[in-house]
Amino acid sequence: MSDAVKPDPSDADLALKTDLVLEYEFDAPPAKVWRAVTIPALRERWLPDCDLAGAEPESAIPGQEVRYRLRDSEPPFRESHVIFRIEPNEDGGTRFRIIQQACEIRMKLPQPANSNSCLMRAAA
Repeated sequence: MSDAVKPDPSDADLALKTDLVLEYEFDAPPAKVWRAVTIPALRERWLPDCDLAGAEPESAIPGQEVRYRLRDSEPPFRESHVIFRIEPNEDGGTRFRIIQQACEIRMKLPQPANSNSCLMRAAA
């Protein structure tokens, strides 16, 4: 395993300034790394269920990408997405990217019944 390196800035998916991106190179083949991030008993060793908002992935592209939702264990219980991207590297090993994205807080907060916005006034 190598140290984390900065991603290629030309990768549009990774260029968001609010994302935390780590990239690693492993000697292991992509299929082995895929098992480590998707089989619960193996994933639990380094990403425990207690850190997840749900034990099941939110989405997955088999062999390439899996997305989980994380939740802080202490108030205010912020949530984020963590995406694991797996691809073969030039040496026969695996390029492994971990991308963490903060969830939109405004979507999670309850909205007031009377916000006095234009939409609410128009409905009255």
